[in-house]
Amino acid sequence: MTDAQENHVTRRRVLTVGAGVAAGTALGVRPAAAGARADADAIVVGAGLAGLVATSELVAAGRRVLLLDQEPATGLGGQAFWSLGGLFFVNSPEQRLAGIKDSLELARNDWFNTAGFDRGVNDPLGQDYWASRWAEAYLQFAAGEKRSWLAGLGLTWVPIVGWAERGGQLADGPGNSVPRFHLTLGTGPGVMEPFEKLVRTAAAEGKVMLRFRHQVDGLITTNGAITGVQGSVLEASSAARGTPSSRVQVGEFELNAPIVIVTSGGIGGNLELVRANWPARLGTPPARLITGVPAHVDGRMLAITNRAGARIVNPDRMWHYTEGMVNHSPIWPGHGIRVLAAPSSLWFDAAGRRFANPGVPSYDTLGTLELIGKSGHGYSWFVLNKKIIDKEFVLSGSEQNPELTRKDLLGYLASRLLNSTPPPVKAFMDRGEDFVIANTLPELVAGMNRLTGANLIDLEQLRRQIVVRDQQVDNPFTKDSQVMGIRNSLAYSGDSLARTASLHKILDPAAGPLIAIRMNVLTRKTLGGLQTDLSGRVLGPTGQPVPGLYAAGEVAGFGGGGVHGYRALEGTFLGGCLFTGRQTGRAAANA
Repeated sequence: MTDAQENHVTRRRVLTVGAGVAAGTALGVRPAAAGARADADAIVVGAGLAGLVATSELVAAGRRVLLLDQEPATGLGGQAFWSLGGLFFVNSPEQRLAGIKDSLELARNDWFNTAGFDRGVNDPLGQDYWASRWAEAYLQFAAGEKRSWLAGLGLTWVPIVGWAERGGQLADGPGNSVPRFHLTLGTGPGVMEPFEKLVRTAAAEGKVMLRFRHQVDGLITTNGAITGVQGSVLEASSAARGTPSSRVQVGEFELNAPIVIVTSGGIGGNLELVRANWPARLGTPPARLITGVPAHVDGRMLAITNRAGARIVNPDRMWHYTEGMVNHSPIWPGHGIRVLAAPSSLWFDAAGRRFANPGVPSYDTLGTLELIGKSGHGYSWFVLNKKIIDKEFVLSGSEQNPELTRKDLLGYLASRLLNSTPPPVKAFMDRGEDFVIANTLPELVAGMNRLTGANLIDLEQLRRQIVVRDQQVDNPFTKDSQVMGIRNSLAYSGDSLARTASLHKILDPAAGPLIAIRMNVLTRKTLGGLQTDLSGRVLGPTGQPVPGLYAAGEVAGFGGGGVHGYRALEGTFLGGCLFTGRQTGRAAANA
């Protein structure tokens, strides 16, 4: 299939499902009313992190802004509020303190080898043309002023740098060659805090008009240019942050401005859209998907903006996690929590067959998703013990990391260094529906089969695989690539101190009890989206900008319609919202 054909097919799928989701709303482009006057200098659609950053940049340039969101005021900040707050830096002071030798050249090699751009990189009409250029610009930013810019706004980071997506294959394969995942003190709320303050201050001064419960249903055009938005006013809602809010319409609105910036996020909360755009290369979508984002992450604005002439590229590229657990205390429908595990847990498919490389925790999310798809089942198993879970398990999300979220660095470091079960992890062990805990392997296997209602796990087959692995730890050398990876992890001081258990036998009674965790596929990020140039201008099918229309954040694939390509290096999603929001806000202000 050619690049153009693939884009046409996947665009059609997005539009078909998107129109179904927004049934009953006007998704077409409405011409401007005669003599319509501007209500602001710019309209920003979506009050997540990218929207806050773009708005703050517009205000700094002296522009008046209308910031709209379909959620109540409690939702200001969007998905960023729920995130762990990890940011990707290159050659940072924290890296140098740990003796990590990083460089822009090494990061560029890692990024492009991981992204695998292959859709018209050198063709101005190619799906990856602007995406690859955004990637280069972002790398320059991450190795340059990104850290000093954020530090100037008051952000600080945990001194231990995390090593996410480490690849575990060849040097020219996917993954981070060195640790680059910097945890923000304050987690996601800490990242959005300075921009929220800037916007709220501007609102108090009359420079920003906040319009919550405003659901955009269409874009307005004047002489071929986007000049505003129209939509539905939703009834007032007292829904807590992240919980579903009413979609009952109590009115209509029409707002006009010479610039419209779309920052509405991705599709991760809309399982219908996720399934419609699931790539054939990953097999059939799992029958059971859990969600890592609230229901309002619905992808509506993709279809709406497309009908206004915008081009959607790479819609089949998405970033879903393979280590998802059903939340014992859900906030949104199907709420799942991701485990950020270090490389000691053994990973098996649903039938109890150990995954080959790269099926190792922390190595390669998309590679493991492919392994799960080929297994014929939509879930997998971690098998580990208490010694591993105490040292290695970090749960993603601001609410799962209370010390870090309240900026208690000493409390957070103590929780990582004391080798006791962190309370949020203990809560899942006690209440999580995906957990099986037992003193013996026969009891563990019986519990695994009981949990799924299918006798897929054979005790002797599982025992043989674990025993053979355990034999590999008797010598300082091994043929087991995962055991090599554990030793590699322990060679990095940050992992040795806070993230990786000492190498030991899984079946060692002193390390018990044994633990099995059913791992579900967890929806999260949209890697494709609206194609934008380096000014954030939304492009049409011929590669020309749609006048007056801009986009930033996840709706634009975090830059250019897919800055990550097929895979992400992690710490780059919040960073993508920050960078595209800043670039786009500044360009729109200058326009």
